[in-house]
Amino acid sequence: MSEPVTQVAAVEVRGVDKVFETRSGNVQALEPIDLTVAAGEFVSLIGPSGCGKSTLMRLVADLDEPTAGTVEVFGKTSRRARLDQEYGIAFQQAGLLPWRTVAGNVALPLELHGEASAARASRIAELLDMVGLADFADRYPDQLSGGMQQRVAIARALAERPRLLLMDEPFGALDEMTREKMQTELVRISAETGAAVVFVTHSIPEAVFLSDRVVVMSPRPGRIREIVAMRLGAEAERAERTEELREERVFFDMVTAVREALHGGSPIGTGARGVETR
Repeated sequence: MSEPVTQVAAVEVRGVDKVFETRSGNVQALEPIDLTVAAGEFVSLIGPSGCGKSTLMRLVADLDEPTAGTVEVFGKTSRRARLDQEYGIAFQQAGLLPWRTVAGNVALPLELHGEASAARASRIAELLDMVGLADFADRYPDQLSGGMQQRVAIARALAERPRLLLMDEPFGALDEMTREKMQTELVRISAETGAAVVFVTHSIPEAVFLSDRVVVMSPRPGRIREIVAMRLGAEAERAERTEELREERVFFDMVTAVREALHGGSPIGTGARGVETR
């Protein structure tokens, strides 16, 4: 009888800390972090401003180097994973090139890696259809709303079919209605692509709605305070989540669980259910 195949983790962080050297002395941004993100899993990082959420993501993305410890992406060093295009990345600002059309922005990573024109055109069409922008291929960024620009940025991040998507507060600058719509779109897109996602946010309801697990971080120096599994019911598996979930009691219960983890396990005063804590 053959042995079961063990799937390689999307992200494996072991004993990672980060110290920044400044003129006034060293700043400990992260204390030793251990975290595993499974292939296809959606994990959100949440915590107070300055707790090292974005720093941790930058270490995974090979945009910075850990002071100690190791980071692997699909069993490779983060540098090798970057060179092999194992991940796509999206930030709070869409970062689109204003002189390129929507299609031209999505095409950029494909052009940089020598994708043939016919295959490139097919992939662009597929991606724009996925993010609901097939009718906007010839528009320029300044002709799009903020939410539409972020959808272009997500399409561009997915262009090379990465197995991992890194997202640093991509919806933070959007109004609440657009933000919720984008969350629903991201649930659908992540389910369709099967990519693992590591998502940085300040919004508790956003983290709960999107995630399989929410990693709660402490104030600086950042460390993992608690990891909260999202138990939203069998009918609310991530691929099936809809707007109606936001009104379910189980959703509010998970929001409360994450809020209490953020506050060190202390019960939180009632207040408005589902309101985000920043």
